[in-house]
Amino acid sequence: MINFLPTFLLMIISSALVIINIISSLTLISITGLIKFILPFAPVQETMRKIADLLLNLWACINTFMISLINKVEWDIKITGDLNKSSWYLLISNHHSWTDIVILFSVFSNKIPLPKFFVKQEIIYLPFVGTACWALDMPFMKRYSKQLLAKKPHLKGKDMESTRKACSKAKLAPTTIVNFAEGSRFTEQKKQQTKSPYQYLLPPKSGGIALSLASMGSTFNKILDVTIIYPDNPDSPFKDLLQGKLKRIVIRVETIEIATTLQGDYENDATFKHSFQQWVTSLWQRKDQQIATYYQQKQP
Repeated sequence: MINFLPTFLLMIISSALVIINIISSLTLISITGLIKFILPFAPVQETMRKIADLLLNLWACINTFMISLINKVEWDIKITGDLNKSSWYLLISNHHSWTDIVILFSVFSNKIPLPKFFVKQEIIYLPFVGTACWALDMPFMKRYSKQLLAKKPHLKGKDMESTRKACSKAKLAPTTIVNFAEGSRFTEQKKQQTKSPYQYLLPPKSGGIALSLASMGSTFNKILDVTIIYPDNPDSPFKDLLQGKLKRIVIRVETIEIATTLQGDYENDATFKHSFQQWVTSLWQRKDQQIATYYQQKQP
């Protein structure tokens, strides 16, 4: 641990470690993707997939080491329910900062399959980033706006078809699909802009969760409801992490069985859409109350 060093020096060291780790990881993972593209044979594809996952796991381990090296951080983790690496999970979480991604990898390392994220179709054209996401079999999602669908009705339902196709690889091996339901990182300004009814959260977007469940069908074994709290660094956890000022990371995880009532046609079935939105709202109400209760209990 080197957090006794001056803040500006910690910032330089941590930023350098983050940049080097990202560049080297993206490069190596992209190479496995290039090999997959050139040699589209099942044994090669499977080998490259495993190597890409190992590289992603190494990236996460280095980040975890960096957090402990730069910060004197206290981890407060409570998980309700059993986890294993042989199951498929849909992980739903609130979203504070880019730090959340690093934290999720750290918390669930060797407990569940490596987290994967739905990626916008446009990302695939970004050098290294798109190749790395493709190599890692992250599902690319293509969505059409209401305006475009109004002009081209024949595209209706195509986004669901493309997402199902993208998720097909996720069904080949145990996978964890992550969904930040708020769709954006929490700030007080965004809370006011969205007129959020929650004290510590933004309003959740149900469509992405419904799309995940519809695309993966009965493949998911359970839903993981994750709540992330940075009690001492709520405003700028990533910046504070780089400066060695991150003090506590609080994680609460609840496993939820997937009821048949959570699977349906969100796009076209108004009754199902309403009930699903109510379920997500109740989930977010409990999450907001959980955060409020934590702060109340920790008050001197």
